Amino acid sequence: MILRRRFMADSGMGFAGLAAGAMLATDGVARGDHVAGQHHFAPRAKSVIWVFLSGGYSHMETFDPKPALDRYAGMSYADTPYPNPVDSPLHRKRFRSVPAEEINVRDVYPKIFPMQVGFRQRGDCGVAITDWWPHLADCVDDISFVRNMWTTDNDHAAENQIHTGRHRLDEPQPSIGAWAHYGLGSMNENLPRFVVLGGPTRADTRASIDANYLGPQHAGVPLQLDPQNPLTFGARQAGHSAAQQTDEFRFVNELNRLTAQEFPDDEQLQARIKSYELAYRMQSAVPEAVDMAAETAQTSELYGINEAHSKVAGRRLLAARRMVERGVRFVQVFPSAYGTWDSHQKLRENHSKMCGSVDKPIAGLLKDLKQRGLMEDVAVVFCTEFGRTPGLEERSGGATGRDHHPNGFTVWLAGAGIKRGHIHGATDELGYHALGEGHYVTDLHATVLHLLGLDNTRLEVPGRKRLDIDRGNVISDILA
Repeated sequence: MILRRRFMADSGMGFAGLAAGAMLATDGVARGDHVAGQHHFAPRAKSVIWVFLSGGYSHMETFDPKPALDRYAGMSYADTPYPNPVDSPLHRKRFRSVPAEEINVRDVYPKIFPMQVGFRQRGDCGVAITDWWPHLADCVDDISFVRNMWTTDNDHAAENQIHTGRHRLDEPQPSIGAWAHYGLGSMNENLPRFVVLGGPTRADTRASIDANYLGPQHAGVPLQLDPQNPLTFGARQAGHSAAQQTDEFRFVNELNRLTAQEFPDDEQLQARIKSYELAYRMQSAVPEAVDMAAETAQTSELYGINEAHSKVAGRRLLAARRMVERGVRFVQVFPSAYGTWDSHQKLRENHSKMCGSVDKPIAGLLKDLKQRGLMEDVAVVFCTEFGRTPGLEERSGGATGRDHHPNGFTVWLAGAGIKRGHIHGATDELGYHALGEGHYVTDLHATVLHLLGLDNTRLEVPGRKRLDIDRGNVISDILA
């Protein structure tokens, strides 16, 4: 068996291990008692496009504007008529700093920093969003905004936390995309179930697409948007023709099947045979899926691909639409590079630029899904790792930005199974705390899995104990 695997690697099929993800899961290898492809209940969505903006966009300068920041600008929290949010029990309950608490100053800056952009109510639903989203403003009646999210990490390990549900001081957990992969069968045997576009943003955010103890076969598969080389480790060797590879594949496949006759109950061998078949098929299916040459000029315009500032995000989001059209279950999109939304200084300059880079592409995605009838099949999630402080960040003499803020922030969802033109939850008048119980990040996970027909409490692996916080609670108010 070892010699046969080595032969496959030498024959240009070494990337077959990647494709084993779908097949190993489908055939029962490395899986607990959950049966892949069997929904726990009727799904509302067939696929998910999960859009993540790295660095932490300000909820107040995007989807949760706070006029009180202008009214009390320059004052301290104690000078306002509102309770001091730093004294709230919610602060201690939800905040978990890695540095010692007595030396940590992050998220407690007392001097109120005014809003850096105007805002107004949009759509029939009347949601207030800021003026940096002129294209998305046309789509708000198709969106549910969740304004009371919270997390616990106040640094950029929160990028992993929004995807895995665990603080960096805790035991690592599988990512949300990996759980979707683990739970569901494939709708297209020629493509991965869990595709990643534009990420992971760097080596230490690999956990955001990783499968951890579920096994690497359930991890996200990063693809490049180059139809000549979408899988850098999946191309045939130089000078190796398609006919030669086909002959070698048939030969090794015959060896595998002869072995299978001798060991008919070897599930790993059966899965290995299918994984090689999938790997072979992916060589033609993946390049076709990322080849956007056939898309119309109108589509390129819709996604902002013709404009330099929005081209990268536009191409990635258009590719995401092409993936779900072809049956990919979970597409995780990073429209921008690591930390680019981080605005410790020059928030006005940074956010106006970054909103401009994503506004037209994300609105284009929603409009494109709608006109193609895919809003009934695809759920879209738009999120970041945390919000930003209502107070001015004053470290190193700062006067123009906001620090990281895990205590309250906004995400939104649209598409299959989601209420349209809806606002759920709120932060306080200053945008500091998510009010009520709020929603920890795994509530978002539970909601997405619920849309896919999966009960997060029933996704278990023998020998692995999941905590209640890992399972989360469905945000039922945003469900259609």
